[in-house]
Amino acid sequence: MTKGKVVQFRRGRHTIQEKHFLIQIDGVIKKNDAEKFIGKEVTWKSPSGKIIAGKISGTHGIKGIVRAIFERGLPGQAVTTEVNILTSEIKNDKSSSQDTKREIK
Repeated sequence: MTKGKVVQFRRGRHTIQEKHFLIQIDGVIKKNDAEKFIGKEVTWKSPSGKIIAGKISGTHGIKGIVRAIFERGLPGQAVTTEVNILTSEIKNDKSSSQDTKREIK
C-alpha cells in the first residue's frame, strides 16, 4: 500500500469537478513514475471512520501528480489529508498462488 496526499479538486476557471481530485503520491516526482499507478484503487478514510473509494484515472502535468475519480465526492476537509493507494502486489501474490495450485493438479 502506498500513501498519497490530496492536493486539490480538479477544476477549471469556472467549474469544480466534485468527484475528481488531484493526488500527490509519496516518492513520485515524474510523469513516467506516476503512469504506473493508473487504474489502481484509492481509499480515503474520514475522521469518523467512513471509507470512500476511488480509482486513479490518469496523470496531471509532468510533476507526478495523478487524477483520481471517487465514487462519491470527498468533502472539502479532505484536501491536504492522506489517501491509501492499493498496489497490485497483493493481487499478483494471489494469482501466483492460484497458478501453483493449477500446476499441482
